Amino acid sequence: MTDSPITTTLSPVSLTDRAAVRINEIMKDEPSGSMLRVSVEGGGCSGFSYKYDLVQEKKDDDFILENQGAIVLIDELSLSFLDGSEIDFVDALIGASFQINNPNATASCGCGTSFSI
Repeated sequence: MTDSPITTTLSPVSLTDRAAVRINEIMKDEPSGSMLRVSVEGGGCSGFSYKYDLVQEKKDDDFILENQGAIVLIDELSLSFLDGSEIDFVDALIGASFQINNPNATASCGCGTSFSI
């Protein structure tokens, strides 16, 4: 295993321009160097749930996704659940939120925060 972060030009996860713009807006009020960590945890009404955290440090096994200066970190285990996914930001009548379009999910809850495989 290497000590350097996982990076690639062929991304197993993509970040839309809308999501990048929103992340950059959020980061304006955060300490310099803050990044968004997206992870998958057990739980939620469908079995797994997405978790979003603002962090200051990268981990050795992080996959680094960048768009328009917005940085998203995904740990190696979560990356296996998110392979092929698109992270988007949706501002709809019912509210604004980050949404993950995950082709691996066989079912998801109505709010889009949990899923099953």
